Amino acid sequence: MLKIIKRKDVQQNLACMRKAWSLRHEVFVEEKQWLDLEKPDKLEIDQFDNKHALHMLAFKDDELVGYQRMLPTTQPYLLNSVYPQLCELALPNDPRTWEWTRFAVKKPHRVRGRKLSPIANKLLSAIVEWGLKENVSSIIIEMNPLWLLRLAQLHFRVTALGITHVLEGEDVLAVKASFDHRTLLRLEELRSTEDHIPAAQARS
Repeated sequence: MLKIIKRKDVQQNLACMRKAWSLRHEVFVEEKQWLDLEKPDKLEIDQFDNKHALHMLAFKDDELVGYQRMLPTTQPYLLNSVYPQLCELALPNDPRTWEWTRFAVKKPHRVRGRKLSPIANKLLSAIVEWGLKENVSSIIIEMNPLWLLRLAQLHFRVTALGITHVLEGEDVLAVKASFDHRTLLRLEELRSTEDHIPAAQARS
């Protein structure tokens, strides 16, 4: 099951959101060692978890197994507020473009070799399905440049917004990834075959 929690519904879904913030702490602080995000309560919450954020949560039975957050580029977001040095073009500010952040899949539900797991496919498909309904056609991602080809294989049209920078010891590139119905068809194809294409994981 995939649950979308809109900005106005966070308070009514605090139990689900606590699971999401806990998963974020597990993945980004404990696994990836982004220690500046560490919290005593082990809930990774930042300034972008505000009324403008859109949360997508993937459940298997009652267990939260995947999460991602979408931020509108018409409001403050990571690229324009925290990592502006990654962008050499005009900073995106368009209701049709949102930023994809905090993508996380619980470890037992990942696929070795950085392939697209069923949970990752569900999350990416949710972005495209939601976008096609809401007149959103592209996402901003801060990611490892090695994943450019992987996004292209998933039928995203990817444009680099600047050059690669080293952030906290990692190569990071800001990109704009556009999608349409063909992207969704490709993701659907992958769900029905064993030919899994590797997926990108967001730095943000």
